[in-house]
Amino acid sequence: MQPTLELSVLDQSPIRAGSDASEALQETIQLARWADRLGYRRYWLSEHHNTTTLAGASPEILIARLAAETKHIRLGSGGIMLPNHSTLKVAEDFRLLEALYPDRIDLGLGRAPGGDRITAQLLNPSNTFDPQEYINQLKDLDAFLSDASTSGTIHGKVRAIPRIATRPDIRMLTSSGESAYLAAHFGMSLSYARFINPIGADTAIRAYKEKFRPSPHLSSPRASIGIFAFCSDDPQKVEEVQAVMDYRLYNFERGRFDEIPSYALAKEHLYTEAEWQRVLFNRQRMAVGSPEQIRKQLTALAEQADVNEIVISTFTEHFEDRLRSYELLAQTFGLTASSFAPPGAQAVLHDGPA
Repeated sequence: MQPTLELSVLDQSPIRAGSDASEALQETIQLARWADRLGYRRYWLSEHHNTTTLAGASPEILIARLAAETKHIRLGSGGIMLPNHSTLKVAEDFRLLEALYPDRIDLGLGRAPGGDRITAQLLNPSNTFDPQEYINQLKDLDAFLSDASTSGTIHGKVRAIPRIATRPDIRMLTSSGESAYLAAHFGMSLSYARFINPIGADTAIRAYKEKFRPSPHLSSPRASIGIFAFCSDDPQKVEEVQAVMDYRLYNFERGRFDEIPSYALAKEHLYTEAEWQRVLFNRQRMAVGSPEQIRKQLTALAEQADVNEIVISTFTEHFEDRLRSYELLAQTFGLTASSFAPPGAQAVLHDGPA
């Protein structure tokens, strides 16, 4: 049975309380195997810097490891923050990944620094934070990946290697809606990060589809939407994860990037009325509940945004709850499970779909 809604994973490699970065990365490997087995469409890795609570600083390195650990699922960046990097280096990194794993690599691109501006400046000292420079990078990236030879430019003189017959699937990421117009102009796919900004997804995706210009690599618009989500058939776990997510976003908005929230901390915090209104606003960035509640929420979200794919990011105190949440979502939406047993599957607490 084909699912009516495709589900994908965004993994920020979160470091849980009492854990460390090495363990978080091992959990990323295990979760990728599990998502592959459950039938998720793609598995994206984020780029973050100068924070001690997330371990994913280099998506391209993790993609190489995870692609070797899986068989069917697409692997990609969600995303590479392009102004942090040399455009040629990004083109070559993802060409090499595509050569190793043909037709399984996504290159998700973003404009945000993935941290703070000081760190972004150190990552790429030539970064001017000029929006036009980002547009120039997009043009250069497309030329490198297409082996374009344009008179009066470096293209044709400098080539991205290895030269291969296929190219990674480029996807533009946005949370403000501005990049929706760039995705439409360049004929790229679009993914809206509702987990960052709950306002404007419908408008951005509609504008993208109206303005879309077909490209040699994409003939019609293709969009997805990303959201925080947690699913459990245990009401107590739902309550606890909701409280922790409320507290996590509350802390993040106050610049407390290095505090790892727990239910013990969250349940003791007393919000002012103004803070509670912000908590309620931030709940639009997530879907938390039972399988039936999540089914209704995500189905309504997809219909409202007019997309057929939702990218899910899940944070939990206990790793087994994270695994189980993705398993329940796969069952709820009828994803087609793979028949193979991935390496390390014995560590998963539930057999999941056969």
